[in-house]
Amino acid sequence: MNTFTKLSMAVLIGCQALWAVSCASGEKKAETSSPVVDYTAYVDPYIGSGEHGHVFVGASVPFGMIQAGPQNIHKGWDWCSGYHYSDSVIIGFSHTHLSGTGCADLGDVLVMPFMGEVRTKRGEQDNIEGACSSYYSHANEKVAPGYYSLLMDNGVKVELSATERVAIHRYTYPEGESHLLINLKEGNGDEAYDTYLKKVDDNTVEGYRFSKGWSPRHKVYFVMKFEQPVQSLQVFNDDTPAGNDELTGESVKGVLTFKDTPKEVKCKIAISSVSCANAQANMDAELTGWDFDQVREQAKQKWNDQLACVDINTNDERAKKIFYTSLFHTFIAPTLYCDVNGEFRGHDDKIYKADTWTNYSTFSLWDTYRTLNPLFTIIKPQYVPDFVNSMLSIYDQQGKLPIWPLVGGETECMPGYSSIPVIADAYLKGIKGFDAERAFKAMTSSATFDKQKGVPYVMEKGYIPCDKVHEATSIAMEYAVGDWGIAMMAKQMGKEADYQEFFKRGHYYEQYFDKSINFIRPKMDDGSWRTPYDPFRSVHGVGDFCEGNGWHYTFFVPQNPEGLIALMGGDDAFNAKLDSLFVANGDMGEGASADISGLIGMYAHGNEPSHHVAYLYPYAGQQWKTAEKVRYIQDEFYTDKPEGVIGNEDCGQMSAWHIMSALGFYQVNPSHGILVFGSPLFNEATIQLPEGKTFEIVAHNNSHDNIYIQSATLNGQPYTKSYITYEDVMKGGNLTFEMGNTPNKEFGAAPADRPKSL
Repeated sequence: MNTFTKLSMAVLIGCQALWAVSCASGEKKAETSSPVVDYTAYVDPYIGSGEHGHVFVGASVPFGMIQAGPQNIHKGWDWCSGYHYSDSVIIGFSHTHLSGTGCADLGDVLVMPFMGEVRTKRGEQDNIEGACSSYYSHANEKVAPGYYSLLMDNGVKVELSATERVAIHRYTYPEGESHLLINLKEGNGDEAYDTYLKKVDDNTVEGYRFSKGWSPRHKVYFVMKFEQPVQSLQVFNDDTPAGNDELTGESVKGVLTFKDTPKEVKCKIAISSVSCANAQANMDAELTGWDFDQVREQAKQKWNDQLACVDINTNDERAKKIFYTSLFHTFIAPTLYCDVNGEFRGHDDKIYKADTWTNYSTFSLWDTYRTLNPLFTIIKPQYVPDFVNSMLSIYDQQGKLPIWPLVGGETECMPGYSSIPVIADAYLKGIKGFDAERAFKAMTSSATFDKQKGVPYVMEKGYIPCDKVHEATSIAMEYAVGDWGIAMMAKQMGKEADYQEFFKRGHYYEQYFDKSINFIRPKMDDGSWRTPYDPFRSVHGVGDFCEGNGWHYTFFVPQNPEGLIALMGGDDAFNAKLDSLFVANGDMGEGASADISGLIGMYAHGNEPSHHVAYLYPYAGQQWKTAEKVRYIQDEFYTDKPEGVIGNEDCGQMSAWHIMSALGFYQVNPSHGILVFGSPLFNEATIQLPEGKTFEIVAHNNSHDNIYIQSATLNGQPYTKSYITYEDVMKGGNLTFEMGNTPNKEFGAAPADRPKSL
């Protein structure tokens, strides 16, 4: 990147505002006026839409229930969000999407405006003749936070914007008979099993779509309102005509024809997990009028209010674009999952009501517990209690804390019980707004739940045998991270017996460390090591490690790096081993996970288990090596192109790493508020904190070459530590670094100046 120099910017208002709970729906409302800076101008939603980023492209508001956007024909992994930059066939515009995940689902309530004769077929990628689908070009596409527009090759222009629970569409048709296809069969990699569509009156259509996919059950009710009257609704069982006005079945489609062939048609679509009546109530509460441009402007304002939480000063427009696009990506999920009256459908298919909190879903916890959730405790602490209460509600619904919950269902995806470190982190940082005793009970119950994969082995043997459970070593290593968080929470709550038990379990990573080779190694049921063993080898889904290999998981002890250093024989041996990770070269095998990307030797930045690893050097007294690695990762793996995310975005985790690292620090232990220094990317960054406080990070003499911290001050006083505490950041103040082009190997090297896990 170019040399960073200070660009004076106006003082911001947005994120200094107080936050209040809305009586109507409970979600956080920013009591703020317009920010001085239009941060949305720096956001490029195309970043991550190519290669394997899988990001959502479309119109939404921060954490909204609705994500209205274009949908391509689902063709596998790279279409997990429903859209990929390489595509050129559009099949419609749907209202629920995933962003950055490695599995596909959703794509609910697909609509497609078209001209000419009535038809319903989707067509295929290589042949859409006679179908409702259309070709399109990015040259005729515009996308910005809260807005999406596309002039399709079929002549119809589509514009989308949204509130939290309602999408608004504006179609501009060419001359001729205009139609709108409502396709309830098609989702994004899922399968509808019950659908319903009905014309209620000349301006209203209602329906539902129930489907199974990655989420075992997903129910979406909807209401559509049209400003222009509807002449007819022809209904179809898949592509077979089935009459008019109303139909229920597995694959219902409908074609609306408008009266008087209007050139412009406006449509509002509200959704609910509970009922059509609730969907209507959502629309009545959030969007009564038809002013598309006003909704678009309000959506833009909501994005600006959120993005204003961090102000960076730089004249590098490319770096600014990457940073604010990353920040934008972190606010797409979790997603709002309750109606304006607080009601939502639980994992047990029962209706619940959030009276004093707001319910959310789409928690990609195995990914986000590492960086995104700790980041939220700094830049969005007002949301954290609702996130925790949502997880506790899921515990009530399914008998254990969530693993990877997706709008009404538990996907059971990924190893570990990753909600546990998130809850522990919130408690240990003093965040209020949830019942700590209730949370602790849910945590310990989930960690001892005999139906949780491998937990009985953990409780009996202290490890999970690799010849009994696939991915056993990864699962157990993840459990140890959560158990450490339980132990730290128990200690602070005065629960000594629980502390001792889970502190012991937090050290179970030691069961897998083979000192004869200095690697984490899978262990058999009889206590012997897996033999033969190749730490390079990765077998996706059925091997010993989840989306990784022995190299990756050897350094997967974020909860206790000091313990890992001791196992390896001390600082010198550890640093040498860590150095070797970044140059190791070997064959991972034909069955290796596609998620293992962004390789530097065997460090894999494109997948989450490696995300803390570059920040381990300060624990062994070599902070300067972290600076080198972090700057290289920033420069090589975060770009302003559609392929600018090196792996799956994973609901904001990949972007959160960039944000934290650009600010100059990273929380290695996910349940411990120690922020380890790396290499700040900008000359100045200001974080807006609650109660009008700010925390300013200044990097003097910062540039592409001057990546090493020479010295630091905190609030004007010399600061020799290679980390800062969460408490010091949240007090507000100033952290200033002096940067240089050669390492100061003494900075943070003294044992007293190194980060600690206790």
